[in-house]
Amino acid sequence: MIREQLEARAGEDYDLFAETINPLRVKVWRTIGFDRTWARAEGQYLYDTDGERYLDLLGGFGMFNVGRNNPRVRAALAETLELDVAGAVQMGTSLLPGLLAERLLALTPTRLEKVLFTSSGTESVEAALKLGRAATGRQRVLSAEHSFHGLTLGSLSTSGDAHFTDRFGPLLPGFDRVPFGDLDALERELEREDVALLLVEPVQGKGVNLPPPGYLEGAQGLCRRYGTLFAVDEVQTGFGRTGRMFAFEHWNLEPDLVTVAKSLSGGYVPVGALLMSQRVFDGVFDSLENAFSHGSTFAPNDLAMAAGLATLDELERERLAERSARLGDLLLERTAPLVAEHAVVREARGLGLMWALEFAEPESGSLAWRVMERVQTGLFAQLVVGPLFTRHRMLSQVAGHDMAVLKILPPLVLTEEDVDDFVEALDDVIRKATRPRRVAGLALRAVRAR
Repeated sequence: MIREQLEARAGEDYDLFAETINPLRVKVWRTIGFDRTWARAEGQYLYDTDGERYLDLLGGFGMFNVGRNNPRVRAALAETLELDVAGAVQMGTSLLPGLLAERLLALTPTRLEKVLFTSSGTESVEAALKLGRAATGRQRVLSAEHSFHGLTLGSLSTSGDAHFTDRFGPLLPGFDRVPFGDLDALERELEREDVALLLVEPVQGKGVNLPPPGYLEGAQGLCRRYGTLFAVDEVQTGFGRTGRMFAFEHWNLEPDLVTVAKSLSGGYVPVGALLMSQRVFDGVFDSLENAFSHGSTFAPNDLAMAAGLATLDELERERLAERSARLGDLLLERTAPLVAEHAVVREARGLGLMWALEFAEPESGSLAWRVMERVQTGLFAQLVVGPLFTRHRMLSQVAGHDMAVLKILPPLVLTEEDVDDFVEALDDVIRKATRPRRVAGLALRAVRAR
């Protein structure tokens, strides 16, 4: 039945989306030339209806760590469907949630002893905020400037990006932000001893901002000193993305709370989780009366649990964390010279296959750059992202709204040949993007699109 509907309405993808869902998104996609009609996907590649292959360096915002349409994850889901399991009984349970929780806890420090399942990253963050406040009896929450933790109201209240927050106030009270990497500023807030939790991304997703040496370890130590829960948001950095199963392993951290989602799904069925210490669990679920204090109707459904189990199997079987570390090192090695070769390139940075290239106005000054920045801050990055897609068939993204950053989160099944192709294309596009005529043309289109 689905195949028949897809065949009968083929080619209506964008028109139907614009009519029924969001016409402005379609206008953006068409303006920047991203309105391809997709036929299929496999691993790290997308194929359009003309048969052209595209290298997917966006990975569904980091959702496809094990590759698109992974056959072993799909087989696990098909097997689960055929079993006619009695999932989501609600007043009872099946075996699969416990199996996935057991696997997750086996991958993390012993401090983490319990799992609460969710259906998304922002829902995992909401759970961390709610349970963290209850467990400590405190109301304040700290997060970092330039952070991103989701778009629901609680998660948004922790975000450090005004582009997402300014139009939706007032946000929740009791939420404050501190500079990422500044331990003195953090301690000034924590020493008041009224902060329930510090929520931090080990690597900030919006710009791929890495922590200064000693910062995360110091932040964890300060939280312990002042009775604050240390919460690490691994929604984007988890499951091999940074070259370890979890990014916090790079710094030998032992958080009280860890949020996960995205790639745990295998790219098929939404699944997320909050991993918590016994202290947090006991502070919330402290009696039979409070046994149902928090949950989510669809979260521990058996298809989601099967997807999570199959994804963990695939990550371990294919050693994808190790692959991410190796290819991430190669990517940095190959892109570091771009800083010297192109005056507009400020820095190549990343950890594993979480990578970004930041652009800035050349030290000698550039009229073309200033023209672009008047139209929209960070617009120069679109000069690179656009042609990477239209000319070289590579999907990436502009990250952040207050700086010009190109970011990639490719599936971890990426190859060395893919890295070589990307670097070659990137060098070509940057050279052409710095031509004044090209800059002026994009600026004019951006003004018309407003």
